[in-house]
Amino acid sequence: MKRFYIILAALLTIIIFIVTTTLDVDSGISRISPPPTEDKPAKQINQRNILEVFVNSKDQLHIEGREAELTNLKDKVKEFFLNPNNDPNLPERKEIEIPYYGLTTISKGVISFVNDRGSSYRMYIKVQNEIARAVKELRNEEAIRKFGTPYKSLDEDKQKAIKKYLPNAVSEAEPTEISLD
Repeated sequence: MKRFYIILAALLTIIIFIVTTTLDVDSGISRISPPPTEDKPAKQINQRNILEVFVNSKDQLHIEGREAELTNLKDKVKEFFLNPNNDPNLPERKEIEIPYYGLTTISKGVISFVNDRGSSYRMYIKVQNEIARAVKELRNEEAIRKFGTPYKSLDEDKQKAIKKYLPNAVSEAEPTEISLD
């Protein structure tokens, strides 16, 4: 009988442990997928409007086909979207109407991010974070320039205006085999 109570106590201990233990849940990247599109012919995009970012199977970063350091990516993204000197090798601009701005010009630039199937998830996240950091910095700088206050302190309408002025234009393709090794 004593043995029964020992086994019962052990089972109850295990059940209590299972019920009260919380497990860490991995969370992914917070992204909103674009809505489904109809099968339309692909638009031709001027090559100067695309910043090609690749991560190969050795976790080496390539920007526009050249090996680069991760620490340089944020500044490259910022320069790409701003095109401060109207460089003919950087994105064109288009005119649109934006609240608080009126008729203004914005970048036609899109970042094309592709990673090799052999690249690590860690490197993928690092690249994503650098791109997101660049866009966040650009929006914050614009908020201070335009409204005199940081982006996070703006009301929702002003944040939406800045998001239209500086969209997070990143296109991700399915992982592939990249031969930039």
